[in-house]
Amino acid sequence: MENAPAGDIVNMLFLNSARRWGGNEKWTALAARQCSEEHGVYLAYRCREIGRRFEIPKYRLPFHHEADLITLFCLISIIKKHRIRLLIPTKRKDYALAGIASRFCGVKNVLRLGIVRDLKGKWIYRLVYDRLCDGIVVNAHSIKQMLLRSGFLKPEKIQVIYNGIDPDKVMQDAGEKVAFESHFPFLVSFLGELSARKGVDTLLRGFALFADGIKCGLIIIGDGSEKESLKGLAYELGIAHRVMFLGFRSNPYPFISQSDIFVTTSRNEGLSNALVEAMILKKPVISTRAGGVEEILRHRENGYLIPVNHPEELARALTELFADFKLRQHIAQAGWRSAVERFSLERMKSELIRYFSRVVEA
Repeated sequence: MENAPAGDIVNMLFLNSARRWGGNEKWTALAARQCSEEHGVYLAYRCREIGRRFEIPKYRLPFHHEADLITLFCLISIIKKHRIRLLIPTKRKDYALAGIASRFCGVKNVLRLGIVRDLKGKWIYRLVYDRLCDGIVVNAHSIKQMLLRSGFLKPEKIQVIYNGIDPDKVMQDAGEKVAFESHFPFLVSFLGELSARKGVDTLLRGFALFADGIKCGLIIIGDGSEKESLKGLAYELGIAHRVMFLGFRSNPYPFISQSDIFVTTSRNEGLSNALVEAMILKKPVISTRAGGVEEILRHRENGYLIPVNHPEELARALTELFADFKLRQHIAQAGWRSAVERFSLERMKSELIRYFSRVVEA
């Protein structure tokens, strides 16, 4: 354990068992950093790649599975040692472990959920999301509405708090020099995990329809289980020479800043950090109508909205934006204003601390 502060008002423990860095982990780092300005904040993590990005006291635990006794005993020890009053698990595997530890130690447990999830049909959902937790933080109203359809959760237990983004840091990172050159005069970019949920196959199919007869390229930033099959799909579609798979990048912003349009094609989403960050970089964005994106985007005003699994609609949106430079500028400027106004770090910090305090004091 490293650098433990003392004497804070409310000691809280974030849990993150992820194997790789993503939007959820970025939220955890930002939330922990903001809360640590006023409270004692600790982290229990699994992967060194995750832990090295946090500058708070931290413990590396095995997180083998939802009933891992070693991790459970370690969590109980950390809670007692640092007088933790609030647990904040951020991954599905963490939820049950945090719930059991919280009930054993008599402390509060608030889940963080950043994706639409249907809780109907399984008794374990009632146990984990209701009996073993005292609150749920979500980043979109659409997630809250889906949770309420379970029938056993009450509205007051679920708090919608939009993600906070640090625009100055995003802009600063975007200015970093990177060894990247493209001979394409027009670039489309994507950032995210290469998984079925992110719908990158739809992106490739839509881009192939758009790119026919146009000198353009596609940047795909991210890694995941679907990477090889997506490369194969690019060859099948005849666009392999146009698609650049850049893999995971700790700083993706210089690549996004060099693109002309940013696209996200998720099939299931909360509110994508990458989408908001692209808006902050003043890129016109195209997104599927997945999760809470319609809470921030208005079609053809500050972004483009297309149906899920519709490559033809993606191609149509790309073609329209490609053909109209002034429209791209308008969309980009309006998107930037929306992102800066709604996703401030200070607002996220104040809302999180207010909600956490209310749960602890209840």
